[in-house]
Amino acid sequence: MTFFQADNISINFGGIRAVDGVSFQVTKGEVFTVIGPNGAGKTTIFNLVSRFYDPTEGRLVFEDNDITKVPSYRIAALGIARTFQNIELFEHATLLQNLLLARHAHKRSNFFSELLFLPSVRRLEVEHREAVEKVIDFLDLQQYRDSFIVNLPYGVRKVTELARALCTDPKLLLLDEPSSGLNVEETDDMAFWIQDIKNLLGITVLMVEHDMKLVSAVSDRVLALNYGRPLAMGTVQEVQAHPEVIRAYLGG
Repeated sequence: MTFFQADNISINFGGIRAVDGVSFQVTKGEVFTVIGPNGAGKTTIFNLVSRFYDPTEGRLVFEDNDITKVPSYRIAALGIARTFQNIELFEHATLLQNLLLARHAHKRSNFFSELLFLPSVRRLEVEHREAVEKVIDFLDLQQYRDSFIVNLPYGVRKVTELARALCTDPKLLLLDEPSSGLNVEETDDMAFWIQDIKNLLGITVLMVEHDMKLVSAVSDRVLALNYGRPLAMGTVQEVQAHPEVIRAYLGG
């Protein structure tokens, strides 16, 4: 079974070809990382996978199903969740409320059953709360459960966004620069969480990242891009040693 595959995807913005003929496969149970200089097309690929953009060419396959034309609001229900480079949380809601919102993808009740608060709705509420509490415990966020997001430090907000994505019960987790804005200690903690997400939760990770220390610590395979085109793919060591990757980063 093909877990996830991007097949020759391209996208144009006016006369600019932001992604140009990129193909890769992500195997179930691995951490696959996309790297490249600023403007290489990394986040654009994420926006294609999460269906914010439609590719000009190519197709996207998830669990043997073509998702190229699937609308973005259905992606979470399919088992794909993502974080954002710039944190996207509801600042004037609590951490717990932000995480409970992520359970909307698993909603099985309707307006009238919720209005009457039937036993089936009460059971679902308990189920959602238990799922959220497991994620809070997993990421050691207990002390911040009832805190408003606006009052939390940046590093905790970053982990909270990761927690919200996990609350959708994803099979494929897209992490858009998870170390962005974090200090060295927080980045080390993020590496720890990513490894546990893969090894303990069994979730496959597709990541975009600049911090090569984090990339080296968690990645099984790496794809390097430049100007929207693939340069090299393989292990971290193989990609770092590739002449085209060295040229893209260092010039020459």
